Amino acid sequence: MSSGFLVLPDRPQAEQIPPRLPRDGARVIRHASGRAWLVGHWPVGSVTVAEAGPVRLVAVGAAPAGRVRLSELAARVCGPADAARLLDTLRGSCHLGVSLPDWSRFRGSSSGLHRLFRARLDGVPVAADRADLLATLTGAGLDEEALALRVAAGLDLPYPANARSLWTGVSPLAPDHALEWDGDTATEIAWWEPPAPELSLAAGAEVVREALLEATRPKPQENGGLSADLSGGLDSSSICFLAARQRPEILTFRWGEAEAGNDDTEFAEFATKELDRAGHLVVPQSELPEMFAEAETPVSAEMPSPLTRATARIRRSVDLLAEHGSARHLSGHGGDELFSPLPGYLHPLLRRRPVTALRHVRAHAALRRWPLRATLAELLRPSSFSRWWDAEVDALTQPRPPLRRATLGWGLGPIRAPRWVTPDGAALARAALRRVAADATPLAPDLGTHQTLLVVRSNTLTYRLLGELYAARGITLDAPYLDDRVIDAVLRVRPEEHAGPWRFKPLLAEAMRGVLPERLRTRATKGEFGEDVRRGLRAHLPTLLELLGPDSRLAARGLIDPQALRLRMTGPQADNSAVQALENLVGCEAWLRSLPLPAPTSRL
Repeated sequence: MSSGFLVLPDRPQAEQIPPRLPRDGARVIRHASGRAWLVGHWPVGSVTVAEAGPVRLVAVGAAPAGRVRLSELAARVCGPADAARLLDTLRGSCHLGVSLPDWSRFRGSSSGLHRLFRARLDGVPVAADRADLLATLTGAGLDEEALALRVAAGLDLPYPANARSLWTGVSPLAPDHALEWDGDTATEIAWWEPPAPELSLAAGAEVVREALLEATRPKPQENGGLSADLSGGLDSSSICFLAARQRPEILTFRWGEAEAGNDDTEFAEFATKELDRAGHLVVPQSELPEMFAEAETPVSAEMPSPLTRATARIRRSVDLLAEHGSARHLSGHGGDELFSPLPGYLHPLLRRRPVTALRHVRAHAALRRWPLRATLAELLRPSSFSRWWDAEVDALTQPRPPLRRATLGWGLGPIRAPRWVTPDGAALARAALRRVAADATPLAPDLGTHQTLLVVRSNTLTYRLLGELYAARGITLDAPYLDDRVIDAVLRVRPEEHAGPWRFKPLLAEAMRGVLPERLRTRATKGEFGEDVRRGLRAHLPTLLELLGPDSRLAARGLIDPQALRLRMTGPQADNSAVQALENLVGCEAWLRSLPLPAPTSRL
């Protein structure tokens, strides 16, 4: 058990589990009874434990309050009902748990950045923060359907399809659910639901600013240096200036640009002059590994990463940050997901305020070149969650629809398998997709809020894997935009107030009024990194195709046709869909090769 932690109930049956775990320096946090509660590995200082009589309260990660305050809250708990209410009111970006004699509850974060999985170990219901930890302890086998689904759909997969565990007998909890142990019974309990969007842009900006200030505050007992990405864009600049209000000596970090038309450099250099007490680390292109270099090295042992192009660059960046003393690194992950909403908000808006909705539709269509008549026709059709899933299951192997089309469905877009996926692989993927569709439910009553939560939870699955690259060098990767308090604040704002096409991320821009210099706050452009990708792909495509050749684990399982893949990737590329699908394939293959299992012959 080299990383991750196991969560055990306060029951006699669970006492047999800790002695069976590897003796590899694992730490233990105990219930009041003395039985093990959390067993595993976590960075020093990342766990906060509060005690009050028989009550134990634990936070793994960035605790929402210090130990003294959490102890005061724990002292008010008189039973399970009080404990459950207390846990539901705590917000942050961490795992949280509360324990009483014979009763406990444990959960992750509503964003999905801190996840929880469950399984049965020797008949005892247990949980863990990593699926592979439970798979190792229970001897679970690989779920071939789930693997085929990732191979076939990759980044097209929305939550919860991309959250399915790759191990049989290991199940993920929804981010808005906690696992509650009451005696010998373990039950999934809903603890969170999205707030109603009732605030105006002006009122919402105040709430978002306060939430971001809380999310970027120094953590209790924080030691070591603080660093942050500073590309020059609105997302990263906001995080840097917020953090610098409390830690002016912050170290900013960015890659040099390869794109001649990328104006990030201009804005980043302006920002560094304004942050005159901070340190600044800029790594030129000549000192960075190329995109797709070392892509055959897996990002994580837990699951495949669909984003592998920049793995070597990130590892090099982490090494540099560690050399400069960083212990916590702030990223802008989540900024696009929260402040550039998908157009699903138009569907409920058309029924509530049709004139406003038509104005938005016309502006979006003009800017994004949507076909106006087809867009209006789709908006006027009744929206059905189950019908959308059924249609995507049936269309898995059909050609992709036109690119100039509004994302007005219940997913991230059309789910389509590339032509290099074999018929048997597609059949397995379709069966898995059908199982997901049968159990999936909307994440919110209205399509707009659903889409925001969908893109957040879909992307946090990848962001949490990146955290392992930082943790390997003793750095905590922190994403303030994905703090539960920030997500709650953004969802409270009426989407039509900040989702229109007339301004760039107006909610974040208004929230940063008085925090960011006006030149940065009113920036309306976004950097382009296409040249980095094109150059790296040209250099490393032969290696990637060899990795995915006839001897690959994926080909041995009968999931891909290497010849069809080669023909597609060496031919003309009308868009970047094939490159993204290739990147996902590389992640799956690299992960499979890291498993201590032989590659079987095709089981299809």
